[in-house]
Amino acid sequence: MRQKLTPPALDHAVKTFFAKGPDERWQSASDLKSQLTWMTEAPAIVDFRQIASLLDGLRALGPARVLDEVLALVMDSAIEVTGAERGFIMLASPTGELEFTIGRARGRVTLSGQLFETSHKIPRQVFATGQEQLLANLMDGILAGQHEDTVALGIRQVLCTPLRVVHYVDRPGAPREHRPIGVVYLDSREEGRLLSAGTRHALEAFVTEAAAAIDSARLYRESAEKARLESELQLAAEIQRALLPEARRSGSHFDVASRSIPCRAIGGDFYDYFDLPGGAFGFALGDVAGKGPSAALLTAMIQGIFAAQIGTADSAAALITSVNEGLIRRSLQSRFATCVYGTLAGDGRLTYCNAGHNPPLLIARDGIRRLETGGLILGVFPQAIYDQETLTLEPGDLLVMFSDGVTEAFNAAGEQFGEERLRACLDANRQCSPAELLERLLSAVRSFAVGAPQYDDVTALVLRYTVT
Repeated sequence: MRQKLTPPALDHAVKTFFAKGPDERWQSASDLKSQLTWMTEAPAIVDFRQIASLLDGLRALGPARVLDEVLALVMDSAIEVTGAERGFIMLASPTGELEFTIGRARGRVTLSGQLFETSHKIPRQVFATGQEQLLANLMDGILAGQHEDTVALGIRQVLCTPLRVVHYVDRPGAPREHRPIGVVYLDSREEGRLLSAGTRHALEAFVTEAAAAIDSARLYRESAEKARLESELQLAAEIQRALLPEARRSGSHFDVASRSIPCRAIGGDFYDYFDLPGGAFGFALGDVAGKGPSAALLTAMIQGIFAAQIGTADSAAALITSVNEGLIRRSLQSRFATCVYGTLAGDGRLTYCNAGHNPPLLIARDGIRRLETGGLILGVFPQAIYDQETLTLEPGDLLVMFSDGVTEAFNAAGEQFGEERLRACLDANRQCSPAELLERLLSAVRSFAVGAPQYDDVTALVLRYTVT
């Protein structure tokens, strides 16, 4: 005869109803956990379907709690009701391998994967076949020979069932889809109630809800992790933008404008400005190999080396040499950078050093010239030697520095923007201010690349010599 049990009264204002039977309802709100704890302390006559119902309610209240809290309580309830000594859940990894997730013993004792000694043969078979296994007595001669490792631990009874997530397909007559995600395992060294049909039917209901709960928890955790990473990337992007100087700047003999557009949240391009002794203006533009956080970190490192060495280097080539040596000392394998550094004095003397970067374009009255003097890329060759060149600018001359994201921007047809289009854009807008010319250049690149994804960071610097 079924004994009627009365759950503890709840005093919460908000209530959620869970069906217990045709004419009875349990009321619960945020105190579902205490309901489940009460059930584990109740006699074994408590129906396993009630556990499944409570698990469903807990899953609805918040998937973040399911994997860490609720499953431990459910395993305690499963052990109490079935008479098993221990229980555990193994979940499939992204590669399909079963991994120990949670283990519990009588008395609500948590068992780690190291302490939970058992053969993995049965769980693996159940996961592979999708079929429940009930081993009534492992001491039986035939079974003992098949499961020697489990028998050696003194285990007598084993009940293992697959965890499967059911997907309902929105097509008339289409069958439900079952996706295996792991197994639930219960065992005992003594005879219990694992053999009863009622226990097995109740366990089937339990694992259906448990699988849904675990899947929900996984999705929640993935979503939370993605949100955390996005937040960290947003913060990193803000820090990276803060490391760059103000885009526009004017001095007694120059007017400059720069901009960097990363293809991801954070990028590997940079530009920087420096006030030098004697009134000269220093500037740099670089591109680090790769994209994302690793490239951004190396970019910050290079900017730091520039800031540390700018006051002691006696020439552009000497400064670039110091940057190369600084990167070499840090042994950054498979990481390198290209960079152009230059100085502009009040009398129009432009001195530059190009370390493997796209040659800047000098737009003067007599035409456009590429600035190629310098040396090898940074961070790879310890004995690299860098040269520099000094030119004299005329008032109104323009210097345009850019990363390969400008000339190598692709359109929907797979064509590159290229240096020819770059030259044409600069020549057509050479009378514009540096800020306006910069915007027209970037607009030309955007218009050219409409319909195609941005594969690389886009950075450009426009400098005009303004002394009259």
